[in-house]
Amino acid sequence: MTRPPPPPPPEPDDVTGDLGRLRVALDGNIPAKSTRNLLVGTWNLREFGGLTQKWQSGGKDSPKRDWHAVSCIAAVVERFDVCAIQEANRNTTALLALLERLGDRYRVIASDVTEGDAGNDERLAYVYDTKRVQPSGLVGELVLPPEVDGSGPRQFARTPYAAGFVRRGVEFILTTVHVLWGDAPADRIKELTAFAEWMRDWAQRPKDWNHNLLVLGDFNIDRLDDPLFREFVSTGLWPPKELNEVRRTVFDDSKEHHYYDQIAWFSDPTKPDNPSLLTGLTYSGRGGSFDFVPHVLRDLTRNQISWRISDHYPLWLEFRT
Repeated sequence: MTRPPPPPPPEPDDVTGDLGRLRVALDGNIPAKSTRNLLVGTWNLREFGGLTQKWQSGGKDSPKRDWHAVSCIAAVVERFDVCAIQEANRNTTALLALLERLGDRYRVIASDVTEGDAGNDERLAYVYDTKRVQPSGLVGELVLPPEVDGSGPRQFARTPYAAGFVRRGVEFILTTVHVLWGDAPADRIKELTAFAEWMRDWAQRPKDWNHNLLVLGDFNIDRLDDPLFREFVSTGLWPPKELNEVRRTVFDDSKEHHYYDQIAWFSDPTKPDNPSLLTGLTYSGRGGSFDFVPHVLRDLTRNQISWRISDHYPLWLEFRT
């Protein structure tokens, strides 16, 4: 795997200033890594493919993402033990530039691109801190069995991607997805329902490699009470309340509030207290999104920032091992 060359020295003052403000804000919003915790993130990085290999892209440069933006992305990703990334592109230049900026401590596990127009040239990836977590050996893409009556989706538009990790002797499996947007919300229901049911079946299979299943990514859920959200939780998936009201995109405001991105795991709805099915891993009650906009690229509009960093905020949760 060939990474792009590192950015040329010296680091410009505006980059240093942005990174300083960003790290102060991160310190105040996301717990520090400790011997007893596990920090899991998910981030839809808008069209994360190409890179203009300059500190500052110009008006005629395409893409607009540059080393300044990648440095800001890296400052956020390094706060997590493992971060699922959606919208990584067939073109891996930006993904490999992110690894270059993070340094040798970080590695990536990535899926292949899902072919076809609906696949949108996207792959799914996990960037992880090798000093904090190790791969368990399990990786795989989720493939639907054929439907006899033809009622289900033909196949996932962008194949969900699972990878297992180990932290302090506790194994957990992350499965990330970027649900098809479609022409209307109703177009997403079959795919989201098929994903939730597939994951529930996996969680219930005896003697399978299915310990501590968590799902995360961009589910394109508009509202907490809409049919998409009801299908998402219908199989026992439990997104914690700390994520209920946090903003997901740089364009969300008090009038328009989406719930696209989620992190969830299974509970047992057949029991009165609806206990979590996690073992050896306990949710700490701390989670949220992180608003990077006020701290970086402050001379640009939100739309301009969205093409350099992302239109989505990263979402995160802390667990105890």
